[in-house]
Amino acid sequence: MLSAAVLYLSLLNLLIVGVGSSSSKAPPATGEPPQPQQASSSFGHPSWSLGLQLYRALRKEGSNTNTLISPALLASSLSALSRTAKGTTAEQLQELLKNAKVEKKTEEALSDTLKSMREGNGTSYTLHGSSALFSKQVPTLEKSLLEELQAQFGLGHVALGAGGKEADMEKLRSWAKGGMGGLEGSLLKEGPDAKDGAVILANALHFKGLWDRSFETENQDLRTFLGTKYTKVTMMHRAGVYRHYEDMENMVQVIELGLWSGKASMLLLLPFHVESLARVDRLLTLQQLETWMGKLSSMSMALSLPQVNISSTLSLQKQLAVLGVADAWDQKVADFSGLSSKGKGKLHLGGVLHWASLELASESGSKDGSNEDEHLDKPKLFYADHSFVILVKENSTGALVLLGALDMAEGAALHDEL
Repeated sequence: MLSAAVLYLSLLNLLIVGVGSSSSKAPPATGEPPQPQQASSSFGHPSWSLGLQLYRALRKEGSNTNTLISPALLASSLSALSRTAKGTTAEQLQELLKNAKVEKKTEEALSDTLKSMREGNGTSYTLHGSSALFSKQVPTLEKSLLEELQAQFGLGHVALGAGGKEADMEKLRSWAKGGMGGLEGSLLKEGPDAKDGAVILANALHFKGLWDRSFETENQDLRTFLGTKYTKVTMMHRAGVYRHYEDMENMVQVIELGLWSGKASMLLLLPFHVESLARVDRLLTLQQLETWMGKLSSMSMALSLPQVNISSTLSLQKQLAVLGVADAWDQKVADFSGLSSKGKGKLHLGGVLHWASLELASESGSKDGSNEDEHLDKPKLFYADHSFVILVKENSTGALVLLGALDMAEGAALHDEL
């Protein structure tokens, strides 16, 4: 009887130990890079809804090549602008930024994002950005409110002179160049014709990610990039462990690339075959992105990316009007009386201008620039020699910092085109 009791207790102890050990997490693979910090809700930030709607509106026209926007920066500026508005003018701006999944108030979420982006600058990426409200021959503006908007949203104020359209655009271009750290943005196809009483909302952002591990570029590897125009570009190569998913149904490869210190990450969407991005653009919904992110898994990858700079200069009045911002542009209807007690019937939105630039380079955030090889077992190929979509996410707040398309890479042109 005693031996049977001892045997029973021994088996019970083994069972308990077995259950406890099965519930514990296995340690990460030694060759796997640190996982990026994740916000509590992956797509709850208001920048995602705004960014995807605006991106689709821009791409529907078919005339925008290498479209690039910063939804996080634009959303924060529109939120600041809504603070200056009243009535339906304010309601339409606020409606654009609504997101049923957001856990914080919109203003608080956007303010936190700007703070996190500043903190990540110099670690996960180098970033130069600026936002401003330009005014043209307007009544006296509320100084205290302008100071609040500067403190919370980084929205400055610049007065335009009494000159014409060309003088206004020169001042705007000069401001954008300074905001992007001296980088000259692409020319705007058609600038705003600011009338007296107009305010112009402007954003400028230049972003360069610093990888968790640097890319190999010692031997310049010139290859053909098969975009809307065929060009010669330098390709960067790196083997490592990355989170990847191959969507066979939609014929898209999805890969998440961690940036140094995990404060931000990039998501690349590469079609299986050489094609225009129209089909992939139509797939871009919050639901589809959530599906892709949920299916990413770590695996050995041989990664090749073009060393390029994507830049875009956009006037967003038409697209924002389509998305519901209707009253702000009409001087007779717009109500920006929060900005000036004499503003109703005079102040109106004369334009929303957006400069954005994204640099894909080889550097990592490591101070010694180390590029240690990893032990890889039959790596899967991700060779981005044709058009793809790119998203940059700020991980602590979940904000969408950048969303864009590389339709064509700058380089020596070839004759073959899609």
